[in-house]
Amino acid sequence: MQPLDKKYQDRLDKIAKAIQAAPALAQYLEEEEDEYYNELRQEFEPQLSEIHHEVAADAPLQLVTIEKQLLDPIFEGLYLPRVLGYAVLRGEINNQYRYVRPNDQFKDILLAICNSVHFDQLKKRIGQSIQVGFALSSDIWITNLMTQIENKRIRYFLQMQKNDKYRDLKDRVDLYNRYSNQFRNELYYSADFPKTRGEMKANFSALRQFLLKRFEVGEDNTSLKEQIKGFLDTKEFQNSEEYMEMLALYGNFMELNKDEQAAFTKHFARERKSVADFDKKYLTFLATLYAANTRMDATHDGRIAGMIDIKEKDRISDYYTIANKVHSLGYIHPDAIEAVQEFYNSHEGLSIESKCLRQMISNYFARLINGLSEREYADYFELTKIFSVYMKIFGNQQFNQAVKKMSMRYVRKLLKVFTDKRAKDYQDVKKFVSTQFVDLGFLKEKEVVEMFKTRRKKRKPENA
Repeated sequence: MQPLDKKYQDRLDKIAKAIQAAPALAQYLEEEEDEYYNELRQEFEPQLSEIHHEVAADAPLQLVTIEKQLLDPIFEGLYLPRVLGYAVLRGEINNQYRYVRPNDQFKDILLAICNSVHFDQLKKRIGQSIQVGFALSSDIWITNLMTQIENKRIRYFLQMQKNDKYRDLKDRVDLYNRYSNQFRNELYYSADFPKTRGEMKANFSALRQFLLKRFEVGEDNTSLKEQIKGFLDTKEFQNSEEYMEMLALYGNFMELNKDEQAAFTKHFARERKSVADFDKKYLTFLATLYAANTRMDATHDGRIAGMIDIKEKDRISDYYTIANKVHSLGYIHPDAIEAVQEFYNSHEGLSIESKCLRQMISNYFARLINGLSEREYADYFELTKIFSVYMKIFGNQQFNQAVKKMSMRYVRKLLKVFTDKRAKDYQDVKKFVSTQFVDLGFLKEKEVVEMFKTRRKKRKPENA
């Protein structure tokens, strides 16, 4: 957590003074009518939101600092419901959709709301956030929280947000996905960079999550550069898996000047030489980056390839050599396809370098399909010829399923637009899917029939 920059602090202090001087606050404190608190919200929450979003975009390591300041009663609880939602989602979760560690920030903000004189106003906007936060937390954690609430009415309100339904994993997943979807365009992640090896081991997964989210949305991450460089320069972090992952994130996603590139080259060469199976570990993490972020493309591979010794004989050099060829020629070029075939023939299909190659090609397909409009379906039809070629080269079920998933998503999008079953567009799509999807193994003939079946409308019951 970093201290707040003076430019943000000054603006925040100015807003706090304006809130205290606002006529709407004086009227609300005197008459306790909802309309006056709502006036206060309408006037000041947009200002708080603006500064919060600026910090999130340009100085994300200061986010927790500004949110802690908003807990001060001088802000009269404004914007806290939104901040509570950020805290709920910021907590790292495991594959069981439970918090990896107690979400203390969620607790601190919730307690501040419960102790606020404006609780009756705030509780109208926090029910879903509490429900999700409780679903992701342990029963012991919730029980300990309840003991800190003296007011029986408030404690009862909190107890009502704990739903036993969410003991079931599937229901928790559905709840989390629905809730997080409301924040899909928001930047709210923050993290602390470790100072010791112990801190690195304990907290790196949260730091990794923060960085991946930042890189995924493509924000300006210049403010993080010095922190990452400091991490890489720390000797006690070296020769660890966490260090290797930070190298991969830094080299793939950050724009580096000549001096920074030289430093990266030095770090990478040292780790490559001193860490056992470094090439396998690096490519394994690279495959997860490809899977998590379809924006990864020639730019990212080119950055790394330009900073490492690609002549050194290992899996990393093998991968970046074929990647460079595919990127430079284009994956539909016959020479690129031939090179991929030769690479695949000389490497085991289950090798990590082969997996990275499949993921790279899959990302090419995904970016192209995602960029096609419904009217460009003829281009998609042509693209499936390339699908077939690579599916035969790889012979990999996971790759085939990924191509099927993105293809089905695009076809469903087409069928939502082309609804006239007698029109040419609809018939073109139907004819194509009926033949090519069966040939590619995406659908069985019965499934095609079901997809294009005309649904009969239910008859309304006749009046007696």
